Amino acid sequence: MSNITISERAAVKAVELMREEKLGSDYFIRVSVKGGGCSGLTYNMDFDNEMKENDQEFPNNDLKIVCDLKSFLYLAGTELDFTDGLNGKGFNFINPNASRTCGCGESFAV
Repeated sequence: MSNITISERAAVKAVELMREEKLGSDYFIRVSVKGGGCSGLTYNMDFDNEMKENDQEFPNNDLKIVCDLKSFLYLAGTELDFTDGLNGKGFNFINPNASRTCGCGESFAV
């Protein structure tokens, strides 16, 4: 079974944001996929502290990534990364399952 991983840059930024938001150590990163966007499916990332039935857990050093089972079908093998460059700043999903992505990088197709 493939995992969902997070790059070191993204992990550092996520921890920084969690501290700024004063979120406790029980919080984790929740990633998911929803219908929509110009390519058909849209990535979603948020901080959460409530596990749901059928959630999949992926521990990554001091952070835990959680994904619902339906979204995991699209996100297996994905790495969550963070870019802080001139061409855009923010978290992005490096998804080996995506056959097509849009220019903004927030939606994809399989």
